Amino acid sequence: MPKNLRPPTSTSAYGRIGLVPESDDSLHSQEVEPQVTEASLEIWRTLPAAIRQDPSLASFRQEHERLHGPDEDPLPNEDVSADDGDDSHSKEFITIKVTNPDSSVEDGKTTTVVAEQSEKNGQNMTTDGEGDDGHETTMGGHHEHGKLFGYIKIGTLLVVWLIFTGFLMSKHEKELTPRQLSVPEGAYRTYILPEPSLGPRIGINFKGAFLSDQHHNNTSTYLSVILQLLYLPSNNSNTSFLSEYDAKYTENITNVWLVPIPSSLDAIDQMDEMTRKHVFDIGPINHQKVTSGKAVVRMRLTTNLEADFPTKFTYDPTPMDTETGVIYAAIVLLGLYVLIIWEIVHRTFAAIIASTLAIGVLAAMNERPSMPKLISWIDVETLLLLFGMMILVAILSETGIFDYLAVYAYQVTNGKVWPLINCLCVFTAVMSSFLDNVTTVLLMTPVTIRLCEVMELNPVPVLMSMVIYSNVGGTLTPVGDPPNVIIASNSHIAKNGVNFATFTLHMAIPIFFVMITTYFQLRMKFKNINDLRFSEPQDVQEIRHEIAVWQRAAASLSSYSKDEDLVRETLLKKVNRLSRSLKKKLVTGSVPAESYKATLEEMKRKYPIRSKTLLVKSAITLAFVITFFFLHSAPDIQKLSLGWTALLGALLLLILADREDIESVISRVEWSTLLFFAALFILMEALSELGLIDWIGKQTENVILSVSEESRLAVAILIILWVSAFASAFVDNIPLTTMMVKIAIGLAENEALDLPLQPLVWALALGACLGGNGTLIGASANVVCAGVAEQHGYRFTFIEYFKVGFPVMVGSVIVSTIYLMFAHVVFTWH
Repeated sequence: MPKNLRPPTSTSAYGRIGLVPESDDSLHSQEVEPQVTEASLEIWRTLPAAIRQDPSLASFRQEHERLHGPDEDPLPNEDVSADDGDDSHSKEFITIKVTNPDSSVEDGKTTTVVAEQSEKNGQNMTTDGEGDDGHETTMGGHHEHGKLFGYIKIGTLLVVWLIFTGFLMSKHEKELTPRQLSVPEGAYRTYILPEPSLGPRIGINFKGAFLSDQHHNNTSTYLSVILQLLYLPSNNSNTSFLSEYDAKYTENITNVWLVPIPSSLDAIDQMDEMTRKHVFDIGPINHQKVTSGKAVVRMRLTTNLEADFPTKFTYDPTPMDTETGVIYAAIVLLGLYVLIIWEIVHRTFAAIIASTLAIGVLAAMNERPSMPKLISWIDVETLLLLFGMMILVAILSETGIFDYLAVYAYQVTNGKVWPLINCLCVFTAVMSSFLDNVTTVLLMTPVTIRLCEVMELNPVPVLMSMVIYSNVGGTLTPVGDPPNVIIASNSHIAKNGVNFATFTLHMAIPIFFVMITTYFQLRMKFKNINDLRFSEPQDVQEIRHEIAVWQRAAASLSSYSKDEDLVRETLLKKVNRLSRSLKKKLVTGSVPAESYKATLEEMKRKYPIRSKTLLVKSAITLAFVITFFFLHSAPDIQKLSLGWTALLGALLLLILADREDIESVISRVEWSTLLFFAALFILMEALSELGLIDWIGKQTENVILSVSEESRLAVAILIILWVSAFASAFVDNIPLTTMMVKIAIGLAENEALDLPLQPLVWALALGACLGGNGTLIGASANVVCAGVAEQHGYRFTFIEYFKVGFPVMVGSVIVSTIYLMFAHVVFTWH
């Protein structure tokens, strides 16, 4: 092999221990080596092949070949061939065993250097050795505690699997038979329940033109429901006989349930269908009478509507105990976070396990949902949006536009780190304000990763900063974040003056201050510029490990003879040269001025636009998609949802690109992210069925109602803001926002409280959106960014994101609290 040629990294000893041969210039500048003797050659032959073949010791190699020929006298430790370099996890154990050529007794010094090529950039390479105790040491062995942890993990997951499998196998899907009822005007309608309940609790469900509980104060028309006990005459169990003896054999056994309904037939015709549920408790004594055959339960319906009122009715003999359900829901949610935080399994698998366990718990409580109901729980709209945008990004990346934009950003910021990060974050926040933040993250993550690679930055902290700003920017407008879409699309909120302009105006001031505080928090978090780089950049790491190897080789030689001194001094000269090179590599925040232009020109040559034709086609498609995204807030102009727009855009680009290898495009879709969202949607709906979401809402409402009247607005704002923020960090914010909207409207419509609606809406929007920054699964954009980064080989854990995102979330909510207190409590802007 030529002396100055670097062998391939994956197939040579150089690559495995990070040795980089010097250039020709460095060789020519070396000092003249002393005369090589046969004794020094004997010492040279004992060195590892990776060191022996280095150009610094070229004189020893030449003398050996002169005396013995290139193919004679095979050298020790040369059995490490290129063939074993294919495994990216291969380890090389280099044993330096030195003997004194002037003595028949071995010196006894043994040094072992263990070098391992890591999966990414060689970052996990390790050297270890014992130079004085005569023992050889190796690393990379199996750890017993790792095996034990694996057995515990598999055993625990098997137990969980057995639990939900047993429940699902032993319980049928719950199917309630619907019945049509019509309550006549000025009269009552009765219905005898067909079968006794399994316990004292009886579930009654109605489906029809009902109003929510928030309309109690806005209507005087109700459907009244009460359960009665009809005692059976002795020696007669025919329930048809009971109608003649109503007065004598009837007893009211529950309180009246008042369900608000529209006040006219015209309003009924225009109402959307709504389901209302209520669980009556008839008590153990009355239940005993029913089960013993002494009585039956009858439902009595009346209404003060000046017309007949139709409805669909279902009777549930086994209603779920929500108090117990909330406990089970909390346990399932806690288990999910244990799996994700400690990375016991992949987050997608953790979500699938948790959602299946939640369904198993529902089955155990006689509430096993049917398969069509499970499918309805999945937000297909969000999955369509993600799928369509992933296809677009996969094809767009082939044009080279992401590399080109990375080079352009490098040029604009003059290669300086923090101006570059600020540029990325502000641009992402602005885009997220007008596009949804999931789309923005899908477009910006590849650019950010490529730019970080160009500047030798660790993409993980930069991506976390970018996605935090994406969530902050998405809070600004009604279309930027899913919680805002839910809030702004509510008809009752819209009637109270909350439109696009009003929403944006009230959000602009707090978001401006939040962005400033977020910037300072991130600067403090990453105040050391090395925190934005890899713990060891690749070139620096190679030099460090090379220094370690050469130092160990030199330390293994003693000063017993002049020949050993000759070899040792040669090795130490190499160490000194490497140390000087290392000092030059340890630069700070920006590219040196003298190399910036050269680096920029090299990058421009290396990363041009690869396909201008495909770029034009992609630009046409993106123009269509982004235009219709903007028009989404104007449903009178276009009727396409975000999901349909993304899917149609993906189909358009596939048609224009005329791709035959569709498999290569489909393979770049992050199916694990889509599966994670699908499992998470089912999990959150299952937790809602178990009563967790409603429990959070009721506790919030109870706290607000418990304070004095003059403090209720401030307390209501604080409770809604902080509860929605912390809940959104750990629970999906879509069902949470849906529940919190009902609470905010109910509080505003309660005449006894006399609270304005708009401050509660702003508190909810700020809390639900900014709270998503708290954890890795707090917002959809976080999960999407983590999925794209993992596909590019950069993985950040739940804990890593939590350390950055949670303090930022708390700071953002504090700023929002101060703004809301001044704007709506002190100055009553509303």
